[in-house]
Amino acid sequence: MTRRRHRHSTAHRPLSALTALLLAGGALAVPQTAAAHGHPKPPPAYADVLDLHGTPTTAQPGDGEDNNPVTVFADRGAWHAYALPEADDKDAYGGFSGPLYIAQEYPWWLSRSFSRIRLTEHGRTLDLAAGGAPRSTSLPGRLVQSYDLGRGLRLTLELRFATDRTALVRAEVHNTGPAPRTLGAGWTGSLLRPADKPMRDAPSLTATGSGVGVDFGKVRETWDYLTDGTERFEVTHKDRVRTTVDGDTYRTEAAKPVTLAPGRSHSFDWTESYTFTAAERTEERARVRGVLARPASVASASDARWRGYVAGVTRGVPAERRRTAVKSLQTLVTNWRSAAGQIKHDGITPSISYKWFTGGIWAWDTWKQAVGTARFAPGLAQSQIRAMFDRQVRPDSGTRPQDAGMIPDVIFYNDPERGGGNWNERNSKPPLAAWAVWEVYAKSGDRAFLREMYPKLVAYQDWWYRNRDHDHNGLAEYGATVDPANDSPEERRLAAAWESGMDNAPRFDAGLGTGIVANKAADGTLLGYSVDQESVDLNSYLAADQGYLARIAGAIGRGADARHWKQRSTATSAAVRDTMYDPADGWFHDIALGTGAPLTARGRGIEGAVPLWTGTASAAQARAVRDRLTDPAEFATTVPFPTVAKSSPYFSPTAYWRGPVWFDQAYFALGGLRRYGYGRDAQALTDRLLTRASGLTGDGPIMENYDPTTGAPLNSPNFSWSAALLLPMLTGDE
Repeated sequence: MTRRRHRHSTAHRPLSALTALLLAGGALAVPQTAAAHGHPKPPPAYADVLDLHGTPTTAQPGDGEDNNPVTVFADRGAWHAYALPEADDKDAYGGFSGPLYIAQEYPWWLSRSFSRIRLTEHGRTLDLAAGGAPRSTSLPGRLVQSYDLGRGLRLTLELRFATDRTALVRAEVHNTGPAPRTLGAGWTGSLLRPADKPMRDAPSLTATGSGVGVDFGKVRETWDYLTDGTERFEVTHKDRVRTTVDGDTYRTEAAKPVTLAPGRSHSFDWTESYTFTAAERTEERARVRGVLARPASVASASDARWRGYVAGVTRGVPAERRRTAVKSLQTLVTNWRSAAGQIKHDGITPSISYKWFTGGIWAWDTWKQAVGTARFAPGLAQSQIRAMFDRQVRPDSGTRPQDAGMIPDVIFYNDPERGGGNWNERNSKPPLAAWAVWEVYAKSGDRAFLREMYPKLVAYQDWWYRNRDHDHNGLAEYGATVDPANDSPEERRLAAAWESGMDNAPRFDAGLGTGIVANKAADGTLLGYSVDQESVDLNSYLAADQGYLARIAGAIGRGADARHWKQRSTATSAAVRDTMYDPADGWFHDIALGTGAPLTARGRGIEGAVPLWTGTASAAQARAVRDRLTDPAEFATTVPFPTVAKSSPYFSPTAYWRGPVWFDQAYFALGGLRRYGYGRDAQALTDRLLTRASGLTGDGPIMENYDPTTGAPLNSPNFSWSAALLLPMLTGDE
């Protein structure tokens, strides 16, 4: 995962195919069901699997820090999200924290609580805290608050997402007393303005006939705030209202009071929509009318969909681990972003909580996330794979035809032509796409998806051997593209390290000898660059993907292709097995380009376990690797599977890829142990990982990585690939 820190007019959006399926009860949904008496409730065990309480104090999340301390909730790929107020924060009662909105690529808080309901009786405002602090909780698919107003009145607020651009809020007032009650309703909220120009002047309030809107000025601050001046946040009420605006504060009043007979209730319903373009806004207003015409049905369908999601992720999971599975589910769904800008299919971002991961979709994150997502939403898993392959370089590319078949490292709302600084084509990412496609197919049974993806996967394989096999010996290297930013040997080495996904791992240190070589076609055309070492994980992944291509070809009736890919996989595995294992060290290592010498002086890295996951290692090699993986002085640390062995002179438990535990590498190591018959070891290490990694068993977020010596959380919270690969780890089917 490349962590970028200050490095160098959207067209009409058709109705998202995923949104259409959801609204129609299609591939991502479960059949809609109607409950005779209120909304069906999920098991209490799944309440507050994540602590979503908190209220922002500044517009920029984290008050200038990169991580947002408030964990939020989103659904359906929306680009805005909400949290719950703290129990003692009376100023936030009656509303949901936020929303947090994504200014194309960066998260910002619009308000402390933009839509706070107030109830009045005989001209007197009712005290929402009359009966004490509200009960405020998150449940799968919705946020809920319950207020005791005293004297027989109760107020319940529920927030769900109705579409990929709109949240539905229902405020139900119930009269449990003996006498009729006549109530008025109003809403108020204020903007949280960014502190600095030009962002400070971006949002502005405007009254509408059905509520209130926020318009955004055009701001093109590459590393902080990106809007086109067409974005809009809009609150639409079902009932007639009138709104007044005073600077950064608005007040909305219901046009008529409501009289509740004893035992009766009334629901005030409204929507909150965030759109990027005028065309989106026009489309969304039509959808909002449909939502407000049947809010109870929309809420019921959402609950049914989430029951299907929960069933998918908890199937086969031991009872004591199911809350962790649901936490993974909520993490992935909140990080789901629908098609917008230059992202043409729904995808999953690494984390809405970390500034630099909020608005982008990375390649190898996507491959791993799709495997987990397929357990509850195969259609979404397919979509995120398509989102990356939409940007596969074509042979007729006007800027990089030599890279035909390549998948870029990361795509964002803005490509470079639109001033985006985060989009990256300086490198690709490890080739796990065929594995992801096959795993998704295993859950969906959709052969059409295999037929669609097969030629694209073949082109990606071909690119690796054309552009990253310097000496044409069938073993590839990580490298860099011919890109203006790769303008020096050091920048090329950096991009090559990014391509591995293990950015600053010791094996890519310039100080330990890593250099760069140029790769050229037969006619002298520069194709790109390679590091001067052939990497064990890369070639094991290539062998695995060749095996999956054989399966895909067989499943779609291409027998000759299947035999070809099986032969390729066998040959690649043999080359890794014969050249990259050091018997004296009992470990797999990268080898020097040209000499083939194992680079043992750079220490043992967790990438040496990948040949077990891919089935590349011999039985004897696997036995030796197993001994290292189960040794407390090597990889069986307090939280097992550090990225660098504890015995290595380069081990650092908190230094990104130089020691912390990443769940993808744990997944590969555990799967490798199981594959070679060491299931008991794998289970013991799985239990240790799940028990000792901070927050997994409580209500803390799933992290990007963890300190292997203490289990302390490190780096980005609410991290998608950790959540995705936890799901198979919980069932032991890595």
